[in-house]
Amino acid sequence: MALKENIEHVLARVEDAAIISNQKLSDIKLVAVTKTVDVNVIKEAIGYGILHIGESRVQELLRKYEQIGNAVKWHLIGHLQRNKVKYIIDKVDIIHSLDSYRLAKEINKRAKNINRMIECLLQVNVSGEETKYGISPNDIKHVLKEIAPLNNIKIVGLMTIAPHVGDKEQVRQCFRTLKNIFNQVVKMELSNVRMKYLSMGMSNDFEIAIQEGANIIRVGTSIFGERGYSK
Repeated sequence: MALKENIEHVLARVEDAAIISNQKLSDIKLVAVTKTVDVNVIKEAIGYGILHIGESRVQELLRKYEQIGNAVKWHLIGHLQRNKVKYIIDKVDIIHSLDSYRLAKEINKRAKNINRMIECLLQVNVSGEETKYGISPNDIKHVLKEIAPLNNIKIVGLMTIAPHVGDKEQVRQCFRTLKNIFNQVVKMELSNVRMKYLSMGMSNDFEIAIQEGANIIRVGTSIFGERGYSK
């Protein structure tokens, strides 16, 4: 299946899932995950209407940003080390992987240096898997209260990665738990915390995620193929 058809097929699936959750297609941000994908293919995807690009690695984001620039919104979706924040602070639109107060302080410092307010999602390790980054659900309120006074960072939502298992109900429960946490955070009414986005769901589970309230999904394989789409 060609790239254009892949994108159209994903959007059709997104729309079907959105209807179930009383959302519209326009309510969902489709972030195309471009790990291993050639820049020319990314540009082709942009030509077919892709507006948001997600990169996991800082080095890859920088390399592709040089050639694509501000033609899209850039999402840093992978683990972010504090010593690499300075390289992407003026380029990314949203950081999905804020997972500690120490990282938040570094992001805030670098954003302040360029007089910018940077939007971040708090990464939550809902599944409790040791191999995954993210804040424990039990620590979220404490961490948010620490981050709230930082003036150049705004928490705009939550992100999680579901366990890669065949049990769809287990996956659904993970997303449902994050949605419940999202609702609890809204009630906290903290400064610099505005719950707008739930980033959850990838190629193998984005429909379940949307049904459970996701409005950002991170899709790579279903758009570009298993090894990165190439002509």
